[in-house]
Amino acid sequence: MTSNKPLSKLNIFSFNGVQMRTFHITWMMFFVCFFGWFGLAPLMPTIREDLGLSKGQVGNLIIASVSSTIIARLVIGRLCDTWGPRITAVRLLILGSIPVMLVGLSHDYSTFLLFRLAIGMIGASFVITQFHTSMMFAPEIKGTANAVTGGWGNLGGGITNMVMPIIFATIVGMGYTKGEAWRYAMIFPGVMMLIIAFFYFKYTKDTPNGNYKEIGYTKADSGKTDWSVLADWRVWALALAYGMCFGMEITFDNVASLHFVDTFGLKQETAGLLAGVFGAMNLFARAFGGIVADKVGKSYGLKGKGLLLASMLLLEGIGLTFFASATSLTAAIIYMLSFAMFLKMSNGATYAITPFINKKNVGLVSGIVGAGGNLGGMMFGFLFKSENITYNQAFTYIAYTVMAVAAIILLTRFQKESKTEEITKTSLENEKLVANLSKSK
Repeated sequence: MTSNKPLSKLNIFSFNGVQMRTFHITWMMFFVCFFGWFGLAPLMPTIREDLGLSKGQVGNLIIASVSSTIIARLVIGRLCDTWGPRITAVRLLILGSIPVMLVGLSHDYSTFLLFRLAIGMIGASFVITQFHTSMMFAPEIKGTANAVTGGWGNLGGGITNMVMPIIFATIVGMGYTKGEAWRYAMIFPGVMMLIIAFFYFKYTKDTPNGNYKEIGYTKADSGKTDWSVLADWRVWALALAYGMCFGMEITFDNVASLHFVDTFGLKQETAGLLAGVFGAMNLFARAFGGIVADKVGKSYGLKGKGLLLASMLLLEGIGLTFFASATSLTAAIIYMLSFAMFLKMSNGATYAITPFINKKNVGLVSGIVGAGGNLGGMMFGFLFKSENITYNQAFTYIAYTVMAVAAIILLTRFQKESKTEEITKTSLENEKLVANLSKSK
């Protein structure tokens, strides 16, 4: 017998019930979006040569790939509150697949930049994944469930670094030129997105009780946007933290292949494989961060989760400094794996806190924090476009910034509820009291 309540246990091998079907389909949705979002990254050595791009132009493309997602994540968070996560996901997948499949039509820097901006909006799929997972699981397991879906979705960034060079090489082996091959290769992730759109529409529900329309939930029920959320410092602290971990992750997904090619003289396929290893750690590392955060939260509450997040960010920053100073490929790989572990655990720990900041506006808060991740990636992108800063220097500057934000998180008082939450709780208690009095009459 299936339950229509949020699950209090996570059985990742189960597909029974709408909760677990949604769990698996929503991480696959984020996976294919991430695959399409960064499908061009491992092919950039070829694209750079084909389009004659300068270092500054490559940097602009990195910025473009993450900047458009900032606005998209803010909008998608609110749409999840009003349309529901199911329809929001389906529409984003269908709309986003268009620039992914058509990016091959670009033949110069300007048109390629526009397509890169358009593709960036599919990064907002992350907000849907975190929102939808939060709807399906109880508070005590929410951090773990969010971390697993987020991590497995982020895994798309690693797999695309491994797979896209293979697809590219296969197309070249069929007799096409390199300039043609990277264009045709991008059709693959676009088709994947359309397939997942079908599964999302057919096999998921907005809530364990059904879709918004089925349970009588209307746009009016979501209420007006509670802008008082913006006055809660914890929201901005988490946005900063996410900028340092997820922002660094998407930055590395964008530049890793180029870094290994230019710094260590690797072939595109080998560089893509190493970059893929970084992303593949999402298979367990982000989930591990969420699991640890949930366990810490049971004993020490949000305060404990905040301390854990600060610690993970500090270790990420330290690992980055070692990676930036690596002079051999072996050392670079070891240090990459080290900072990647703490980076991805920070991702999981951040979203183990986010759903509890303002429970009445989960979509809005998730969107703001998620946008913070992309804002971080955009800001880091300016370092990699500079002709006067090497990639290793850019990594060093980022490391110092990450450690500074770790200190900010350490000083943030996560254990106290915001005034908004206190007012919300009081209002809900009053509503229940009135309802009970009416029934008694």
